[in-house]
Amino acid sequence: MNKSSKGLQLALATGAFAVCFAAFGSVSAMMPILKKTLGLTPMQASVAIAIPVLLGSLGRIPLGILTDRYGGRRVFIGVLAASALSAAAMALVGSYTALVFTGFFLGIALASFAVGVGFSSGWFPPERQGTALGIYGAGNVGQSLAAFGAPVIARAWGVPWGFTTFALLAAAWLALWFAFARDPVRAAPPRTLKQMLLPLREPGSWVLSLYYFLSFGGFVSMAIYLPTFLTELFGMTPQQAGLRTAGFVLLATAMRPVGGWLSDKFGGRHILFGVFPAVVAMALLLSLSGLGSFRIGALGMAVAIGLGNGAVFKLVPELFPKSVGAVTGLVGAAGGLGGFFPPLVLGAVRQATGSFVPAFALLGAFALSCLLVLALFGRRPQPAY
Repeated sequence: MNKSSKGLQLALATGAFAVCFAAFGSVSAMMPILKKTLGLTPMQASVAIAIPVLLGSLGRIPLGILTDRYGGRRVFIGVLAASALSAAAMALVGSYTALVFTGFFLGIALASFAVGVGFSSGWFPPERQGTALGIYGAGNVGQSLAAFGAPVIARAWGVPWGFTTFALLAAAWLALWFAFARDPVRAAPPRTLKQMLLPLREPGSWVLSLYYFLSFGGFVSMAIYLPTFLTELFGMTPQQAGLRTAGFVLLATAMRPVGGWLSDKFGGRHILFGVFPAVVAMALLLSLSGLGSFRIGALGMAVAIGLGNGAVFKLVPELFPKSVGAVTGLVGAAGGLGGFFPPLVLGAVRQATGSFVPAFALLGAFALSCLLVLALFGRRPQPAY
């Protein structure tokens, strides 16, 4: 197998996304510890968790366009380097202001998703892109690595190492990426910025953004807030909460390639028709008191949104085969914003009412809205931009 093979390139991209996601996930994984050491209020902790998602969301649009224009290899080099530096800087944080400021720049690690989708899809034909992008999206496992590993490392070696470890991991993968990653051969010359932006005017790109706002936003929100749920609602230690959060992330991550594979077989739209009602049901279970119902709701949510993530990104190259990076940037930004706002809402609701139940009700209502849009959005063909 030579170094430019499809399998190797997909593995390199998946690993790059995983280490970036681990660096990003270290913030939420360490939040129960930082909340005590820095004396943060619930709202301050929520803001600190949400801030990295802001850059991670909005940054996907320019990174997706840059990937379409210059290729994923060069863009991912910059993203991995920035992720490593930002994670290293987090180890030096000693105040709330520094935490928010540094965390914002660590959001570039989350924005890396758009780079890998544009890079990976070019290596595979349309009939295999759902499976390939589902495998790439399994880089979400980096969140699990951080959720479980960061608190354990911090307890053993000190709080700074809860971040430094992931900075070193990103730096190591940067070296691998630089040595072995290769861009797929382009079938046509690079397109102009105007040509790349054309698909963003199509309703289909915004509908996909809505779906991903729920599916990936739900994944990010649950992954970064589960340690807080479990420590505050059920009295778990940060290590216990981290282990269970890792399980949630692993399950959701495992379901993503399954969702892509099922979408290759049956169509992404059909998979989403099952995903959205399942999210409503799981949101109801999460709102009930008791660890048992919460556990079932969380695991069921992991399955549903994991399948949904795979289904949405089967539809991106299917509807917009020539502008995967640009549309991925838009859709990915929407998904990132879906992870930005819920933690703020959760923190505000918790501080105002002492309960998370109204926030879970909003999640269920939004899933119903997505189901309605899915039913109403026509089957008319989209321009193959």
